[in-house]
Amino acid sequence: MGYPDSILTTRAKVEPGKYCIIPKGGTVVNSVPGFEETDVTILCSPRIGASFSQYVSTFHPGGRTTVPFGREKDIETFIYVIDGQLKIQIEEKKAVLKTGGYAYAPPGAGITMENNLTTETKVLFYKQRYRALEGVEAPEWVVSSLSEVEAFNYDGIPEVTMRNLLPTDMRYDMNFHTLECQPGAGHPFIETHDQEHSMYVLQGSGMYNLDNTWMPVQEEDYIWMGPYSIQGAYGVGRIPMLYIYSKDCNRDVEL
Repeated sequence: MGYPDSILTTRAKVEPGKYCIIPKGGTVVNSVPGFEETDVTILCSPRIGASFSQYVSTFHPGGRTTVPFGREKDIETFIYVIDGQLKIQIEEKKAVLKTGGYAYAPPGAGITMENNLTTETKVLFYKQRYRALEGVEAPEWVVSSLSEVEAFNYDGIPEVTMRNLLPTDMRYDMNFHTLECQPGAGHPFIETHDQEHSMYVLQGSGMYNLDNTWMPVQEEDYIWMGPYSIQGAYGVGRIPMLYIYSKDCNRDVEL
């Protein structure tokens, strides 16, 4: 990386237990067991107050997992290919994910990953503890691509479209979505709710309200929002802002 060209500055903002914004320039590579020839960055974990952990990684040519990621008991896993191509395996299911491809592994299954290209592959991945529901079957694996998922208008706004990446029935206690905002369009109101979010900007730029402060966000920024975090967004610039985000769902509050 070398010596900086100017004084050290950052757009990062961290409020433990509330929210964080982590831009690309402020991340570091972590040594995570189970990965070879892969630069892994931990974006979020319970240390900040989250109920999950999330990572962004660059798989170099030949980069792979040496054990299935998220294979621990009761741990469910989701991965999304930001750019490149990744060979994966979930138990007996094998597939090749290209840019925009994604996969979900049910509790305890884990995901094996390998980059068989001669170029790098960038991947977002996530794991959390599954909350079983009495009388409801366990979730099944999902392998698909963003291009295969139908978009619909978010809250009746034509300039804001959404995609559900996972089934929405009671077997699943979390979901991943994408939200695409045309420049000037965004949430219809400022949200405050019990669920927590993670968010990674795939394209474009926008303004995000966190704790009643508007902050600029752009491609490759990561945001975590804790429960009851005040939040809302709209797109700015010349192209739509597109981001992928997680949300816990289909479960009552634990007391």
